[in-house]
Amino acid sequence: MFELPKLNYKYNALEPYIDEETMRIHHSKHHQAYTDNFNKAIGETEESAEDIIADIDEISEDKRTAVRNNGGGYINHKLFFSLLKKDVECRGEILRAINKKFGSFDKFKEEFGNAAKTQFGSGWAWLVVDEGELKIVKTSNQDSPLSDGKKPILCIDVWEHSYYLKYQNRRPEYIENFFHVINWNKVNELFLEK
Repeated sequence: MFELPKLNYKYNALEPYIDEETMRIHHSKHHQAYTDNFNKAIGETEESAEDIIADIDEISEDKRTAVRNNGGGYINHKLFFSLLKKDVECRGEILRAINKKFGSFDKFKEEFGNAAKTQFGSGWAWLVVDEGELKIVKTSNQDSPLSDGKKPILCIDVWEHSYYLKYQNRRPEYIENFFHVINWNKVNELFLEK
């Protein structure tokens, strides 16, 4: 059985960029529901959630949609919440790799932000490692880059539940403020994992 991961910070720790009420509902209601429904869909398993989603085509067709949606929701949120911390500077290997790939951090920020802004409807924008190269991709609903053989190292949730209480329809403002709450130390750690 998969369990809702505990946060290593309080719900108000990301204020003023992400408000306490949004964090409380997003984690304790939305992420909890994905966790519960993933467990119902997958049943007993020894596999990691990430491996299940990476091999989604191995799931029987009658269960695949429920596993994709809820397992994706489970692992996407698990990663998202683990990457949040206020005022952590981007540095180290990940900064060097970003500068090499995108030309500058500001150019990366612009491209990542644009991917998040232009994701139509619900979904995610991601920084992934694909065959050793950094790429920005976006996915609909709770789809994961893992299902396409890509390793996610940074993500932003652009489902309305992640920002609507504070930002209403101002998704670009939420995306801009997201850059104040990225735990770049964790992103760097994920980037360096082989």
